[in-house]
Amino acid sequence: MPISADFTSIYNRDWEIDFTQCAPNGMMKYTDLCNIIQLTAGYHAELGGISFTEMQQFSQAWVLSRMRVEINRLPKWKETVTVRTWIVSLENSRSVRALEVYANGEKIVGCETYWAVFNTDIRRPEALALPHEHYVKYAEQFSTAERVRKIMLFETVKTVKKHKVVVSDLDIVNHVNNVKYLEWCLDTIDSQILLHSRIEAFEMNFMKELTLGEEVLIEEMKTDNNPVFSISRDGKSCFALELQLKA
Repeated sequence: MPISADFTSIYNRDWEIDFTQCAPNGMMKYTDLCNIIQLTAGYHAELGGISFTEMQQFSQAWVLSRMRVEINRLPKWKETVTVRTWIVSLENSRSVRALEVYANGEKIVGCETYWAVFNTDIRRPEALALPHEHYVKYAEQFSTAERVRKIMLFETVKTVKKHKVVVSDLDIVNHVNNVKYLEWCLDTIDSQILLHSRIEAFEMNFMKELTLGEEVLIEEMKTDNNPVFSISRDGKSCFALELQLKA
């Protein structure tokens, strides 16, 4: 669709947290937090004419490459939160987008995401085919204390789980949805870390796509404090996750 009359370069969207998005402690699941963050980015792209629908005219889609989330506290059941987003940079095939989550005017979550334009026919990155000059880029306005970065993986790993990709893992681009990688890893850790909301930040790197029927290993790297996970296929890492835990 064309650029909406309601388009602004900084976009806000309200979300009411329902019970399906919450863990037994009444706090929002980390995976559902990532979902509303990415859905807000999607709505902003739609208003600005660079959404999945428009991009598919050129066989293109946005795919997430890196994501960092810093959490002061999680949203909770029945709370209405506001997700705010803007573009930090957008050049050729790459874009950095910032997002923040507010509750009662207080910032409770910061997130930085790094996206690539992906050709869905040849499965390769390429320059965005759509105009984006109407988006103001806020090159010095960041949402996190630390920027997205590459996670360093270790040679010594322990396989904690095996998984075969099923239909419910897939999204509209016909590959595993990025939140699924996070879900697979979090399902392997001590439940008390999740139920006591001990994750204060996490970093994710998406390196290779996964498709239906592929078999992967979920691996953990032992560290002194912050757990690091890798999801690999045929000996090659497809995803990395680093958790930063509260003491």
